Amino acid sequence: MIAIYTQRQKAEAWLKVYRGKLPVFACVLGFTDTGLIPNISAAGATPEDRKYTAIADAEFLATGANPNFPLPPLVAGASPVLISRAVVAAQKLPLFIFDAGLAIAPTVRAISLGGKPANCLSTGKALPIETVLQLFVEGLAWGEKLAQAGAYAILSECVVGGTTTALAVLTALGIDAKDKVNSSHPTCNHSQKWEVVQAGLQHLDPEASPFEIVAAVGDPMQIVVAGMAIAASRHAGVLLAGGTQMLAVYALARAIAIYKNLTWNPDAIIIGTTRWVAEDPTGHTIDLALAVQDVPLLATQLSFAKSKFSQLRAYEQGFVKEGVGAGGAAIAAHLYQGWTQERLLEAIEAQL
Repeated sequence: MIAIYTQRQKAEAWLKVYRGKLPVFACVLGFTDTGLIPNISAAGATPEDRKYTAIADAEFLATGANPNFPLPPLVAGASPVLISRAVVAAQKLPLFIFDAGLAIAPTVRAISLGGKPANCLSTGKALPIETVLQLFVEGLAWGEKLAQAGAYAILSECVVGGTTTALAVLTALGIDAKDKVNSSHPTCNHSQKWEVVQAGLQHLDPEASPFEIVAAVGDPMQIVVAGMAIAASRHAGVLLAGGTQMLAVYALARAIAIYKNLTWNPDAIIIGTTRWVAEDPTGHTIDLALAVQDVPLLATQLSFAKSKFSQLRAYEQGFVKEGVGAGGAAIAAHLYQGWTQERLLEAIEAQL
């Protein structure tokens, strides 16, 4: 149920330590106007739909229902929050939802971190530097708390357009990420993403600090989860639940730890995603993980090929792939209670 793609020795050691242990599940919500660019993302069929994706996903993650905002219509498939909700609810994982910077207030209990939505990264002025620094401090504080709430922390996100901001941050950090990121489209829109990123990076000082990079071309989730990962790693395990976006978060956390000379434990951190991301033929996630270096990339081997629902079978055609910590939740389901493919699929179909 779990495949290791990079850093096998580190990954196997991590899995051995945390097998059978209770994790805590945290989801950090954020928003960037980058997600409103036509066709930049399939996490909502239209730009208007994408304004509500994080709000609707948070509702479903917390309650298993959508009394206020229905899950937005997608180009194809169904929201990956179905996977996360199935695991969190049935395995009774402690759940924390954070508002790092949303344009619309969440309708379920969420911890506000005092952030704000980001401008489109193409402006080179995504967030005020003061906001970035504040969010980092909040991330550090909550990372300490999450490390006390479970044996390891699953850190997930919901940011529409987040793979594009991830590409921008990775590139600004000096990592060759061009044509390697993923997207919610069946065929990744690499050229569109790169054009947006190039527009933003032309405003960036080559000597910019990691904080200034996020302020220029990032999103509010990235800096929060980087802080959480640094702080939590000192006391517990960390599963960064996502693909491209969490590779960017790890690279950002490492850059900040070096820049600020912070104590952290990178060996306590892994990245967990879905095989639809790890084996995406139109992205190159494994190559990106190798370019980032140091961090193990794992993926759940969950399959929807035999699902009775066409919305889930669409994942096998390359739609959606990941989000809201779906891959990390599926990994945890197997690690914590030994769920099989059949048990996990049954729980997800029950949610749908």
